[in-house]
This record gives sequence, C-alpha cells and structure tokens, in this order.
Amino acid sequence: MDPDETLFVRVRAGDMEAFDRLYERYETRLFAYLRAMLGDRLDAEEVMHDAFMNALRTNPDALDEGSFRALIYRIARNLALNRRRDAGRREKKIKDAARESESTTEAADRALETRQLETALAEAVRRLPEPLGELYELRTSGLSYEQIADVVEVPLGTVKSRMHQMVHVLREELRPWIAPE
Repeated sequence: MDPDETLFVRVRAGDMEAFDRLYERYETRLFAYLRAMLGDRLDAEEVMHDAFMNALRTNPDALDEGSFRALIYRIARNLALNRRRDAGRREKKIKDAARESESTTEAADRALETRQLETALAEAVRRLPEPLGELYELRTSGLSYEQIADVVEVPLGTVKSRMHQMVHVLREELRPWIAPE
C-alpha cells in the first residue's frame, strides 16, 4: 500500500489511478468532517471536491511540512470556513434587504396615506360653508379664538360654536382616514 504522499506525487504526474486511491482513502472521513462542519450534504460534497482540486494544485514541496492528510484537511477546513462565512454574509444581506424593503414599503405607505389624508382634508375644507372655511383658514394661520372673533367681528361664543361645528363636519368627512375617538 503506497503512502499518501507517494500517491500525491503520482497524481501530480497525471496518474488517475493514484487519484482514485487517494480519493477513496479520504472520501468517507473527510466528507463526514465537512458535513459536520457545514451541516449540509451538498455543501460538504462541493467543498470536498474543491479541497481535492486545490490540494492537487499544491506544490509537492508543501508536503515537506507535513502529511497529505494534514494538507487535505487544512484545505478542506479553510474552504468550509469560507463557505460558512459567505453563507452568513449572504444571509445578513438578505435580512438587511428585507428589513430595508419593509422599511421603504412602510415609509411609502405612510407617505401615501399622508398625501391621501391631506388631499381629503383640502377637499373637505373646500366644501365647508364660507363662514366655517374662513374660520379654518384663520385658525390654521395661527390665530387664537379671540383674534378670530376680532377679525370676523363676531362674539367669541359664536367663534367657539362655529369651530365646534367645523371640527364635527371635518371629522365626518375624514372618518375613513382617521381613527375613531
């Protein structure tokens, strides 16, 4: 039985039978190691294949530092760690994109609702009777009830009564857009 290192040198020289023998020696144990590391059969198979391909491209002088077994396991481990890291990054990007999409969708929904409410309010104000529409414009301009009474030359009680009426009408008009109190 040829040592792994001898088979490795023969594989580098193009001996496919030597490759088959090396592969058979490590197939079960290396696959089990990678499967345990990655938790997925397909990922483990891909990494194992890549590990053998990378090992075969390695300079035979690398074996001076250790055995073929150490080399193949080191390469397989590094590839598996890279795969896990990449999977984690992909998962994070997917989650971030989903959160961003939700956030963007929610912001767009809120903006649309706000525009619809503003449009509905503008239409409701436009339909108000003249005295109530005037009160709305004065109040949204920042005038107090007392100042409004002075401007429209009516008693303060009349302003309060009209404001109450105006709020009631606008609430009814905007009921689909506002939560009931």
